[in-house]
Amino acid sequence: MNKILDRKNLKNNLDILRREGKKIAFTNGCFDILHVGHVRYLREAKKTADILILALNSDSSVRSIKGEKRPLVPEEERAEILAALEFIDFVTIFPELTPLDLIKYLKPDILIKGGDWPEDKVVGRDEVKKWGGRVVLIPEIEGKSTTNIVEKIKTVYCGGK
Repeated sequence: MNKILDRKNLKNNLDILRREGKKIAFTNGCFDILHVGHVRYLREAKKTADILILALNSDSSVRSIKGEKRPLVPEEERAEILAALEFIDFVTIFPELTPLDLIKYLKPDILIKGGDWPEDKVVGRDEVKKWGGRVVLIPEIEGKSTTNIVEKIKTVYCGGK
């Protein structure tokens, strides 16, 4: 089964799974360099529902959010790596700066973000609660981030430049 789907095919799959009584969880992010913080976060996210959707920022949206030097890994490769994780059921790529339109379209039961986000700043929170869903914040793994990895590479290999 292909786990990387466009939003229309993903919605069709989710409609079938909902009719089977499955609970759907949604998370999103750039996931530029996959690291242990991501893996632990996603493993915990999967525990909240039967199906875990990962909405991946496209290359253009990552550049808008993180700057012109990012992403380091192209969206197709990031999607393939994430889809290989057993606890992710579906990956979809979105070009917008936020996943709000995608959240409204897919209507997940559970919206998941890392604990570094205050709940009142979680995009889609109000919409998910309107249709009876909930928001789950998963504590962040201190010191584990793509930014920290990039900084370490710069220090070790480039003298900090």
